[in-house]
Amino acid sequence: MKTVTQAAMPPFAHRPAPYTGPSKSQVLATRAKHLSPGLLTYYKDPVMIVEGKMQYLFDETGRRYLDAFAGIVTVSVGHCHPKVMAAVNAQNNLLQHTTTIYLNPQITQFAERLAGTMPAGSDLSVCYFTNSGSEANDLAIMMARLSTGNYDVIALRNAYHGMSPSAMGLTAQHTWKFPVPQGMGIRHALNPNQYRGQWGYDDPRAGAKYGADVDDVIQSCTPGRVAAFIAEPIQGVGGAVVMPPGYFEHVYTSTRKAGGVCIADEVQTGFGRTGDHFWGFQSQGVTPDIVTMAKGIGNGAPLGCVVTTPKIAATLKQRLHFNTYGGNPVSMAQGLATLNVILEENIQQRAHQVGAHLCSGLRELAQRQPLIGDVRGQGLMLGVELVRDRESKDPATAETAAVFERCKDLGVLIGKGGLFGNVLRIKPPMCITREDCDFLCAVLDTALTETEQGR
Repeated sequence: MKTVTQAAMPPFAHRPAPYTGPSKSQVLATRAKHLSPGLLTYYKDPVMIVEGKMQYLFDETGRRYLDAFAGIVTVSVGHCHPKVMAAVNAQNNLLQHTTTIYLNPQITQFAERLAGTMPAGSDLSVCYFTNSGSEANDLAIMMARLSTGNYDVIALRNAYHGMSPSAMGLTAQHTWKFPVPQGMGIRHALNPNQYRGQWGYDDPRAGAKYGADVDDVIQSCTPGRVAAFIAEPIQGVGGAVVMPPGYFEHVYTSTRKAGGVCIADEVQTGFGRTGDHFWGFQSQGVTPDIVTMAKGIGNGAPLGCVVTTPKIAATLKQRLHFNTYGGNPVSMAQGLATLNVILEENIQQRAHQVGAHLCSGLRELAQRQPLIGDVRGQGLMLGVELVRDRESKDPATAETAAVFERCKDLGVLIGKGGLFGNVLRIKPPMCITREDCDFLCAVLDTALTETEQGR
């Protein structure tokens, strides 16, 4: 039996404040009594997080954890980044809330700078701020239907676009869909998963072949006219599934030919996380008509946005449309400060370089850990799919749960996703260091070895 050693977490010069609040057992008891039982918790023994600093989290005992999931891919530049906190605190002292029926400089400054991150020469210049990614996707679909006069929308199987009624209809995993009316007019095309799908990594025409299924859906499941195609450049909840080269180019052409617009859901892939580009869709060489975003946009603020063209945005003028909290000055201050940090501190380049280092470490693990079936992703949006057998690709769901739990015990918090719950989702705050990545890989090595030995 292989001897398992435990790695030491890199040093970090931060002392958490003494915790004086309710005990963990009290919080658990109150939560069970007063919060919805539908709210899940990670881990058999849940972690109580009371403080965060950059890439680390602290529990009520002061124990430090490496955050490799970033609050579900939400903390982009680091927990309580000093520049972000300074901007938020300053705005809180001036004005906490007003709405877009009044003028306020924060929303216009943020919108201008955010629009400036869109591809040069594109017409993506108008912002509509929301409170979440689900809400942004809802609004994007309504804009698409209004601007095209068409109704049918094409989404992908295995996709996740949120939990509001409209977004749940776009989502295509049974684990996230309640048995209530949802998804009217939504058609789901094949998931272009090169690891599990019909056409794999070794097929240079995989993108076109998966794209041909969208053509067939348009011809057979719609009136031949569609409102939109929506997809994540890399599926997040679905398990870090990367779209094949050429896929978006094919599908965007088909969608526009059928009278529709193209929507890129950048809720998890945006703001430099994929490393090579600021927006995930850019790696496919396409420009959408609507971009939705949330999560990393505000480094933890409840904030989302739809960015589109003036022509599409104008469709909302035919009726009154309003969002009480969309454009809240505190949220705008946090969003603008976060974007400034991303741009001024070269966070995208960091995601590219550190992400490549991390991906290399994970792929080295795959060479000697038989549970690893696939390592995929871009930048600091990575997934490790675990299988019981590499030939059959039988999902290692129970083993993934064991690895997931053991990583927590060893000081690393990661995510878990995929339809079968067998993909480790690794998407840390983008301030993570190479030393942190080495520690993460060492912890995974230990957890995988112990789990393999226990099979």
